[in-house]
Amino acid sequence: MRLFVLVSICLAMLIADLHYRYLEVVRQTISVVIYPMEIAAATPAELVRNATQYFATLIKVQRDNGELRQKALVDAERLLRQEELERENLRLRALMKMSERIAVTSIAADVLYEARDVFSRKVILDRGAQHDVEAGEAVVDELGMVGQVTRVYPIQSEVTLVTDKGQAVPVRIERTGQRGVLYGGGEGRLSLRYLLANADVEVGDRLVTSGLDGVFLPGIPVARVTDVNRDLQAFAQIGCVPLADVGRIAQVLILGRQKLPPVPRPDAAAPATKE
Repeated sequence: MRLFVLVSICLAMLIADLHYRYLEVVRQTISVVIYPMEIAAATPAELVRNATQYFATLIKVQRDNGELRQKALVDAERLLRQEELERENLRLRALMKMSERIAVTSIAADVLYEARDVFSRKVILDRGAQHDVEAGEAVVDELGMVGQVTRVYPIQSEVTLVTDKGQAVPVRIERTGQRGVLYGGGEGRLSLRYLLANADVEVGDRLVTSGLDGVFLPGIPVARVTDVNRDLQAFAQIGCVPLADVGRIAQVLILGRQKLPPVPRPDAAAPATKE
């Protein structure tokens, strides 16, 4: 009876918190209090891991040094071509009177640890509300989109990775411009949905954010198509993998939202015309 009563109380508290979020302030307070203890507990393991990585990577660094010198020559040539393309792009924008894209702010952050929920793919960052982080902002690394900020604490924030089953990202195929929605599939997989079986999509196509949702900036690389099945139903079954290494991220960049122009008011009076 004692166990039954305690379990009933716990379930009642969980259901009440799910509906009314009355423990949100308690969670934020606890996260601030236990943050120093988390750092202190992780310090010994971090020292051992850094020492191991130092000796393990010393030989690899020497071997990669020669490869990096050769790659630097190739990158130098590519940089020259890129600078020329950027100058040409600026000239075209000036000729067509296109406005420059509005700049957005970005915040660098380190990944502290993975969330303890075994049924989701989330990580905790060391930046929070005190650093102007807001829920809904995109998180990227040097390869592409990692996930989205879904919960913000005073000095920490929670990021749901793109591979989480509850995550959806509006995207477009970079090669054709065709739009769809990319859903997380768990275990490092993604699926592109709502494209007809005869859609022009091929293995190897790169997917970038469409920006139509007003949340993510357009053009952020997200995933690559790995397989296309057109035989089962009216919609194609398209498998993808993320471009970012979501399983081994350590440092990320939090992108601020793009400020869009205000929507015209529907009650605005139209200018009078002469008959």
